Amino acid sequence: MAQLFEDTDSLDGLEERILKAVELISELKEENKSLREQLKESEAEARKAKADLENFQATSSSSEKELELLRAERKQVKNRIEKLLGQMDRLAES
Repeated sequence: MAQLFEDTDSLDGLEERILKAVELISELKEENKSLREQLKESEAEARKAKADLENFQATSSSSEKELELLRAERKQVKNRIEKLLGQMDRLAES
């Protein structure tokens, strides 16, 4: 009779451990699903950030070219004004 109780206790313990394992597996599957969704969201955000960076770089490059053109134009205007001032000085001397 004692053997029967031990077997029942042993089966009860085994059943409890199996139920805990099943519960743990279910929790891990849910966590895995959640993590996969987070990964997809993070990948989408990374793609958007990369596209934003590429747009910024293109805009920045365009702005740098425009700045170079404006500086060249400014230098030309400065040279022309200096020439005009030089001519005015010569006129004033004569």
